[in-house]
Amino acid sequence: MSGSGTHERASGLLPRSTTEEVRGRRPAVAILPVGSFEQHGAFLPLATDTVIACTIAREIAAAYPVLHLPPVTVSCSHEHADWPGTVSISAATLHAVVGDIAASLRRSGIGSLILLNAHGGNYVLRNVVQESAGSGTRMALFPGPADWDAARNRAGVQTSSHSDMHAGELETSILLHAHPELVGTGYETADCLADDRRHLLSLGMAPYTESGVIGRPSLASAEKGKELLAGLVDSFDEYLTLLTA
Repeated sequence: MSGSGTHERASGLLPRSTTEEVRGRRPAVAILPVGSFEQHGAFLPLATDTVIACTIAREIAAAYPVLHLPPVTVSCSHEHADWPGTVSISAATLHAVVGDIAASLRRSGIGSLILLNAHGGNYVLRNVVQESAGSGTRMALFPGPADWDAARNRAGVQTSSHSDMHAGELETSILLHAHPELVGTGYETADCLADDRRHLLSLGMAPYTESGVIGRPSLASAEKGKELLAGLVDSFDEYLTLLTA
């Protein structure tokens, strides 16, 4: 399927379509990147999740006829509150923001919204999608666990999804491919595994990592990042078909 092609790909992380371009394409589905502003160790920026969400959205908008929305840049990062720079909003606020966006899209004639979430702490987005039944907006949450697993397998990511929780092989690989200028020095020696995190929701990240990293960024590569993105773009087709059938 083809969307706005090189126009979106060349526009950077933020969409630059005009109202007349959107009128001409008449997209039936909007895609909302949801990131975060939280610590990602000493070598990735606070905006890592937002950058990744926007990067995936940009690739999808280049391949599919969707309305590419600007990102939600601050979300539910309470488990990272012990680190300088981390900023959060409540789950209730995030729920309300997405609901308001969905309502605004309906008024402009778009009745389907896919939430592209790049932060694992945004548990409330599952409820937002669950509660959308009968609301007038059809919703989906992307990528799902199966989509990440397929992309990991395609890219040859060696660390399991459980072990590769934060600032690890996957996230570092995507940035090495798409935004290498954002990857600082030291990721090659920053591995930290903490597979037993049974009290994470109660205690936050601090008891499990001194550096803020949980994963193996030393295994990251730009080639893996490229294949991760390609795998996610392929997986998106199922979601678009679901909401336009």
